Amino acid sequence: MGMTLVQKILSRATGRPSVEVGDIVEPSVDLAMSHENAALVLNQFMEIFKGTGLPPKIWDPSKIAIIFDHRVPAESSKTATNQKTVRNFVAEQGITKFHDIRGDQGGICHQILPENGYVRPGRIVVGTDSHTTTHGALGAFSFGIGATEMASVWALGTVLNVEVPNTIKVEVRGEFEKHVSAKDLILHIIGRLSAQGANFKVMEYHGETIRKLPTSGRLVLCNMSVEAGATSGLVPPDEETLEYLKNEAGVQDMVPLISPDPDACYSQILEVDASTLSPQLACPHAVDNVVAIREREGIRIDQVVIGSCTNGRYDDIASAAEILKGRKIAPHVRALIFPASWRIYSRLLRNGILDDLLQAGAVIMNPGCGCCLGVHQGALGDEEVALSTTNRNFPGRMGNPKSQVYLCSPEVAAASAIAGAIKDPGRR
Repeated sequence: MGMTLVQKILSRATGRPSVEVGDIVEPSVDLAMSHENAALVLNQFMEIFKGTGLPPKIWDPSKIAIIFDHRVPAESSKTATNQKTVRNFVAEQGITKFHDIRGDQGGICHQILPENGYVRPGRIVVGTDSHTTTHGALGAFSFGIGATEMASVWALGTVLNVEVPNTIKVEVRGEFEKHVSAKDLILHIIGRLSAQGANFKVMEYHGETIRKLPTSGRLVLCNMSVEAGATSGLVPPDEETLEYLKNEAGVQDMVPLISPDPDACYSQILEVDASTLSPQLACPHAVDNVVAIREREGIRIDQVVIGSCTNGRYDDIASAAEILKGRKIAPHVRALIFPASWRIYSRLLRNGILDDLLQAGAVIMNPGCGCCLGVHQGALGDEEVALSTTNRNFPGRMGNPKSQVYLCSPEVAAASAIAGAIKDPGRR
C-alpha cells in the first residue's frame, strides 16, 4: 500500500523507508515557530537545564523563528516586559529568524513564514499556535504544539511521541462563481465535517479547483483546517508552489516536490463541487454553524474586520477594496483592515488601495492578531454584531462574550460594510 503525503514527510523526517498510520515516531524538526508566547516556552526551556550544570542552548538557532504579532505594539507593561525578555534571549542564542515590531519585516507569524521562504515542501514545521496548520499550503507537515513540547524541541530538535495520523482526502472540482472564494470553500467543508470531524487527522486537498488556486487561497484552506479538528491541512506542492517560493519568497535554491502515492489509503474521501457554492457564513457561536449567506441577509452589523492570518493577504484586501472603491461604509459600521504583514501593507499603499479604503471610511490597522482574539484593538461592545474574515467565532473570541461574530470572505465583508447589514456581494 502506498503512502499519503504526511506519511511520506514523516518517513523522511524519521529516516525510515516508510511509516504506517498509528506508528509512534519522533520526527526531526525543520522549523520551530513561536510568537510572544515564546516567553512561556523560554521558562520551560530553562527548567530543562536547571541543575544540570549545562548552559541553556538551542539545538539549532537557524531553525527557530520568533515573530511578535499578537499584542503589537505592546498594550501593557507586562507584555512589553515579556517581549524584552524574549529579545534578550534571541540575542543570546543567536536566533536570526526574529521578526520584531518593525515596519520593514514584521507581521503575522503565519504570513511571515511563507513570505520569507522559511517553509519548504516536505518539511516538518511546528508552532506554538493552533493555526500553524496554515503552512501545509506549501506542502509541509505543519502543526501546533504546546509550550512544554516546544521547549523540548528547542533542546532536542525533535518532536516526541507523534502518532502517524489518518488522512482525509478532500477532492474539489468545478469553478467558483463570482464573489465565491477559498474562504467559502473551507467554511462549507467545515460545515459538512463538523468541528470534530477531522480530529487527529490530516486534510489533504486535491482536484482541479485546488490546482488552480493561488497560494494565498491554499493558505486559507490549511489555516482553517484546524477548525474541523484537523492536525494539519496539506496541499501537494506543484508548479504554483515553486512559483510562489521563487517570486514571492525569493527562494533561489532547488526545491524538491513531493506527492502522495496513487494507491495511498485514506480514511475518508470528501468530494466538493465548487461551482455549486454560494457565499458562506459561519454563524455564532461555532465555526461549523455554516449556512449560505441568503439565510442571514439583512442582519444588522456594528463592526467589520478584514484581515488576519486567514484573509489578510494582498488579494484578499484588494478584492474587498474593489467593492468599496468610490462608495461609503454605512455610518453605523466600524470597518477595520488588518493586513497580514508590513510587506503586504506597503504593496497596498503603493498601489493606492489603502487610500481607496480610507476614502470609503475604513480604518487601517497595523498588522497583528489582537483584534481576532480580542486582546488588543477592535474589541466589541455588549450585544454588538461583528462580521469578520478571521477564523473563530466562539463566545468572547473578539473580546466580549456578550457579542456575536459571523465569519465570512473579504467580498462579503466589504459588501456588508456598505449595506450596514449582512449582504451577498453578488446581489443588488
